[in-house]
Amino acid sequence: MDNRINEIRRLIRALRVSMLEAEAIMRDQINRGDSCAFVAEEIMKMRSVMSLLVEERTTLGDTDPILVKSFFLPRRPLAERPVARPVRRVLVGRT
Repeated sequence: MDNRINEIRRLIRALRVSMLEAEAIMRDQINRGDSCAFVAEEIMKMRSVMSLLVEERTTLGDTDPILVKSFFLPRRPLAERPVARPVRRVLVGRT
């Protein structure tokens, strides 16, 4: 039973990475204006397989989170905002 849980966890990790790569390909196709129907269909197939694996994993009693190093895409660095300097006001007297 432990071997089956480890195998399922390995498959889920691999599926997550494959899904991320497919999503990146799909984003590129969308940005170019190409059709992404094939890639979207493949992602949906991967999601259905993932769902079955997760269901089997929970029936075997495994509830620990599965961590993948490359699961999170790095965020863009925040744009630097100009530092607001206090305005020096000069009082002008009436003449």
